[in-house]
Amino acid sequence: MRIMQTLGKARDTAGKIAGRHLGLDNSGVVMAVSGARGSMLNLTQMAACVGQQSVRGERIMRGYAGRTLPHFRRGDLGPEAHGFVESSYKDGLNPTEFFFHAIGGREGLVDTAIRTSQSGYLQRRLVNALQDLEVKYDGTVKETRGMIVQFQYGEDGVDASRRDYASGDNVKRIIKSVLQKGPEESA
Repeated sequence: MRIMQTLGKARDTAGKIAGRHLGLDNSGVVMAVSGARGSMLNLTQMAACVGQQSVRGERIMRGYAGRTLPHFRRGDLGPEAHGFVESSYKDGLNPTEFFFHAIGGREGLVDTAIRTSQSGYLQRRLVNALQDLEVKYDGTVKETRGMIVQFQYGEDGVDASRRDYASGDNVKRIIKSVLQKGPEESA
């Protein structure tokens, strides 16, 4: 766990250095700081260092007898031998780093596939449970028998489908928060 923390700090430090040099003139930094797309971690991995790859929250340990790949000595506990990717996406990964990155990425793909099926099932159950509810003109939520479920829709009466999220005030607030944070603070 301490090794993971130390290697995480190394990646974050590399990201802060890269963030200082990129600055708010970089469109990627603006997107990450504003929350529009990606994060400073994504920028760190692109510009500075991809970082430690993990499987089930731990460093990569499995492989051949006493080592992860035949390229390493038996008992080697070094970062490179257990999945630390020192390179960035911009510079490119060497074959060993690419292999470790593929191992870590596969776990994410499997998790996404499982999560998708679970959330689809939960959505189906939720829709079936709520299909008998109706919002009346007086703002109350009633079931088909006329019993009141909520006195005010959403408990606050706000209809989210009629809100204007792209109003000028919201855009100004986002720009202000980006300029206040800066690329180093949002990492």
